Amino acid sequence: MRITQDKDFELGYTEITALDGIHSEMMMDFGVLRLNTGMEFADDKQLERVFVLLYGEIEVTYDGQTIKGKRETYTNDTIWCVNLPKNVPAVIRGVAEDSQVVIVRTENDKLFAPAVRWGDQIVEEVRGKGCMNEAGTRIVRTAQDKRLTPDSNLMFGEDMHYPGKWSGFPSHSHAQPEIYFYKFYPENGFGLLRLGDEGVLLEHNDTVLIQPDKVHPQVAAPGYAMYYLWVIRHLDGNPYLSPDFEEQHLWVEQPGAKYWPDC
Repeated sequence: MRITQDKDFELGYTEITALDGIHSEMMMDFGVLRLNTGMEFADDKQLERVFVLLYGEIEVTYDGQTIKGKRETYTNDTIWCVNLPKNVPAVIRGVAEDSQVVIVRTENDKLFAPAVRWGDQIVEEVRGKGCMNEAGTRIVRTAQDKRLTPDSNLMFGEDMHYPGKWSGFPSHSHAQPEIYFYKFYPENGFGLLRLGDEGVLLEHNDTVLIQPDKVHPQVAAPGYAMYYLWVIRHLDGNPYLSPDFEEQHLWVEQPGAKYWPDC
């Protein structure tokens, strides 16, 4: 399901999904917080929380301490984020004239230590090299997964697409719900996503809700860099560990795969 944002986000918090409301089947609160200088947002929900800085500069106060995060761009700079357990309230304060933060919350009774992750704590890699004629080459940044953050119920990271490239191919699916949130550079760019048996247009500030077991490969239009934040909600007794690939397409990654018929 595609959720569009006709204009840029207003100041304050824009709710996109809610555990106890709209699109509750995603098992997450998901929304975008936009702040100007000096503006504050308090979050004391009894839920695990992740704050992901998209751009700007903010301060986050929790447990009697204040930490500052700065990120010039989501295109070139790696992730800066905070992960808090349910028993730690927080206040986010805008420092720059304009900052955007993605907020994700979910149920989790584990009381893990609060964490700020950035720089070398983010796993950044270039995927897709050396196969499919480089059609899937992209930058992938992973901040949380079951190996890095075993007590969290949220896995998340970012993909930074080169123009005209694919991700999520060979087509894959998984049993856990997932949310994609998009930005394009330039902002009038677009991409296309196969979601199950449907085609979905992707534009700047769109959100896509990915239901369990639906394949979701996607491509960015030539000339336009495509960024997306991805968040997977682990299921109790069934955390996300690896995807389920459509076997009919696995051949494309095999050494020596032939992509063009002989004349």
